[in-house]
Amino acid sequence: METRLLKMFIAVAECGSLVGAGSRLHLTPSAVSHALRALEGQLGCRLFERAGKRVLLNQAGEQLLAQVKPPLNALEAAAEGIKQLGKWGQSRLRLGASAAACQHLLPGVIRELRKAHPKIELQVESGDMSGLMNLIEENKLDLALGVAPESSPGIELRSIFHDELLFVFAPAHPWANNRPLSREEIRTQPLILYSRSSLTSQLIDDYFRKLNLVPCRIMEVASVEAIKELVRLELGVSVLAPWTASQELARGRLKMRPLGAPPLRRHWVVAARAGRRLSLAEESFIRFCRARAASLRRDRKDLGPGAILKQK
Repeated sequence: METRLLKMFIAVAECGSLVGAGSRLHLTPSAVSHALRALEGQLGCRLFERAGKRVLLNQAGEQLLAQVKPPLNALEAAAEGIKQLGKWGQSRLRLGASAAACQHLLPGVIRELRKAHPKIELQVESGDMSGLMNLIEENKLDLALGVAPESSPGIELRSIFHDELLFVFAPAHPWANNRPLSREEIRTQPLILYSRSSLTSQLIDDYFRKLNLVPCRIMEVASVEAIKELVRLELGVSVLAPWTASQELARGRLKMRPLGAPPLRRHWVVAARAGRRLSLAEESFIRFCRARAASLRRDRKDLGPGAILKQK
């Protein structure tokens, strides 16, 4: 049975006349009558009883209406949903971001995104950038916010901001006395880092390796919040960006000092599959990320004198 014929059948059943159905479908009554005869011919039975100008469903027609109307309504709803996806601002956006970005950067960005695109459906995945980029390649994510990788075949990167990684330690830690640090002090100090598989930890490893300086003890913790608490309890020092510890720095619960010269900087980007045109919502997300990043404490210049110590 053709969908076209079934739609005409439903229109006649609901309107009760060929004229009414023709008016709804923008067809002549004769065209509707011809379609009904074709459908009845396919089924081998009559579907209506004629009562003057009105047409009434018989038992076969009532059964057919009950069986075909729900799936046809579902098809109409599916088609309308697909049409809505084609309109900018009314779509799904699957985002990925690091745990720190999810806590400190994304909430404000998502608030602005929902204001600009109130009908958008958002899905957020937390993880390291390498894993998030794999999800982009598998078409399971649309965009990923994180530290830029060294190479990204098949992935397009859009710059968001740069930040600086600094030593972070408790206010009562010996490094808070503002004196220069020796290489031996740095080497023997317990270092608490995020997952060694993360791009940030790889950057830190490369930085110390170039200085021929390898810390003797490294504790690996897969939570920035846990790292800050361990540092506050003087169980070691860590290397973090100021914006990830902004509240603790403001309250005097943690302090920071530069790693050395040259500074260790990260480049934060939004990754997307290469060659794909971004939607309006995706472009808005990138714009809001840049605006939000502008308000973050990103390097030593953004810290007050009470939060940062002199260069070692």
